[in-house]
Amino acid sequence: MSVCYPPNKTANRLPSRCHPCNLGILRCVSGYAAPMASALIVIDMLNPYEHEDSEPLMESVEHALPSMREMVEHAPEAGLLTVYVNDNHGDWTAGRGKLTQRALAGAAPSLIEPIAPPEDVPFIVKARHSVFYETQLEYLLRHEGIDRLILTGQVTEQCILYSALDAYVRHFEVVVPRTAVAHIHEDLADAALRMMEENMRARIAESPSDALKAGTSREL
Repeated sequence: MSVCYPPNKTANRLPSRCHPCNLGILRCVSGYAAPMASALIVIDMLNPYEHEDSEPLMESVEHALPSMREMVEHAPEAGLLTVYVNDNHGDWTAGRGKLTQRALAGAAPSLIEPIAPPEDVPFIVKARHSVFYETQLEYLLRHEGIDRLILTGQVTEQCILYSALDAYVRHFEVVVPRTAVAHIHEDLADAALRMMEENMRARIAESPSDALKAGTSREL
């Protein structure tokens, strides 16, 4: 059995890959379905927490941060590409460095330091809720042959939800680890997770390890 390319062991080096077969649903393997090529998308974690409703969000992030950190730490060894996507907070000159420094200077640097984006991972700036809206993310994912996305970050009932919907309509499979997303309103977050599961066929993983396994398994 010949495989077109090996699993991505050095996920953030962005190696050249062959185009996936079967309309982007399966990676190219002679006669067999290979494990999905997956990416971990870290959403909006550079937050100064100086906005309305920041208090309940910070509390939720504090609880979710260990799971988020576990996802980021173990993604490369699982062969996942990691991509940070962050809101520009209305600053059109902002990039990785400026957003990181602003967040570290904000109300909760302890929530930023453990999850700050390393220099060797892709970083994309967005202006609206969805990670896909008017960004380069889809081009990057198609170039890397990615079929499945694991979403972590904030806010479950806002940017995670809208990003999951935009991923679904673009024919990406979606995994959301329940313990690695943060919310403002717990009831709305629970409803959002149910909507993702029921309406977008997302896999709602119960733990980071479950999410990482789902990211590399043959079937969702």
